[in-house]
Amino acid sequence: MSRLDRSLIAGAPAFAGLSPEALDDILSRAQIMRLPKGETAFRQGEPADRFFLLLHGRLRVTRINAEGAQILVRFIAPNDMFGVAMAIGAVTYPGTATAAVDSLALSWPNAAWTNLIAAYPSLAVKAMQSLGARLQDTQDRVLDLATHNVEQRIAGAVLKLARQAGRKTEEGVLIDIPLSRQDLAEMTGATLHTVSRTLSAWEAKGLVDCGRRRVVVRDEQGLTAIAKHAE
Repeated sequence: MSRLDRSLIAGAPAFAGLSPEALDDILSRAQIMRLPKGETAFRQGEPADRFFLLLHGRLRVTRINAEGAQILVRFIAPNDMFGVAMAIGAVTYPGTATAAVDSLALSWPNAAWTNLIAAYPSLAVKAMQSLGARLQDTQDRVLDLATHNVEQRIAGAVLKLARQAGRKTEEGVLIDIPLSRQDLAEMTGATLHTVSRTLSAWEAKGLVDCGRRRVVVRDEQGLTAIAKHAE
């Protein structure tokens, strides 16, 4: 098997500042993982035996709550590390990571983690920073559920995705992820009917343009006004 090129991970924040030799060492322990659309990298509750870095594509992370309902937790973008369960002392994966589009990732066995952070302590620091950011995001979502009405939550979710995965087009900012109304319902604690009704009303006002698993933000200021001051 030919050696993986260090350029694959050079742009990942987790490996920022490491020497070319360090990148080569890290890559020597990795395996390429192809994830066709719909395939899972891991499932909630499975033994957490590997951790990952997304190279290409998008993954959606979902969790099943105590009531048995599925919640869309977040999308994983290229250069994101994920499945680093041992960094929080977990022995099983807390969610399910599924390819939203054809994707490509690197994976390492958990046994490599201890050796890697011993050799490159910045890896542990970056992992904790990433986990801290995700915890803050979770707390923000809990606060939104408690203090914002459903239209505000949907507007906030659409705007956040536009910032994270937006691509400017002639129509507006295309959220460059296959995004369904059910996805938005799971992200915001809304019903599918409410999300569909809200998006239809926004389309009539020229705020968004929606198709099958496609959302374009046409009026960012208008959505921001709703997110902050929904009537």
